[in-house]
Amino acid sequence: MRATALALFALVPLALASNARASEWTLDPEHTEIGFSVRHMMVTDVRGAFEKYSGTITVDDKDVTKSSVAVEIDVASVNTKVVKRDNHLRSPEFFDVAKFPKMTFKATKIEKGATASALKVTGDLTLHGVTKPVALDVALSDEWQDPKEWGGRTHRGVKATAKINRQDFGVNWQTKLDRGGVVAGDEVTIMINAELIRK
Repeated sequence: MRATALALFALVPLALASNARASEWTLDPEHTEIGFSVRHMMVTDVRGAFEKYSGTITVDDKDVTKSSVAVEIDVASVNTKVVKRDNHLRSPEFFDVAKFPKMTFKATKIEKGATASALKVTGDLTLHGVTKPVALDVALSDEWQDPKEWGGRTHRGVKATAKINRQDFGVNWQTKLDRGGVVAGDEVTIMINAELIRK
């Protein structure tokens, strides 16, 4: 019995060390933007963002490639600063939010990049009822801590970009221009600027 108890006590530091390797983070809504950009009328870019989302990121401090990312977005929260356009995006001609209210991303592979802060995060993006692999180029900052009078929370910054073709996800609405070209580009640039808070 005494030997068994000693063995269990000996395992405690190992368990604590294992737990210390991974830290959980959540998105700070006050300092996060999940945005996108699409070519409009062949001459300029329209930018927008999704204002309601949630996400949990687990960072393995010993091996960042073993980290995990899961994000869920309320598609109806799309905002391009033009009400008529936003309502069109919510309609069946685009996102069809009544039928497909959520967009999700779950990482399946994380690779180190060319610099210490660079990562390539590949995962499954589900949009409009279609799931496709998408690769994000990510920059992950070091940790920093608020002053005690601000709550003493620990933060990290994340920047991520990717390009997708909306046609791949069944978002097919289009109108041709008389002068040639189309109203809305197929290529969508995803731009994420996020601040993470340690749980």
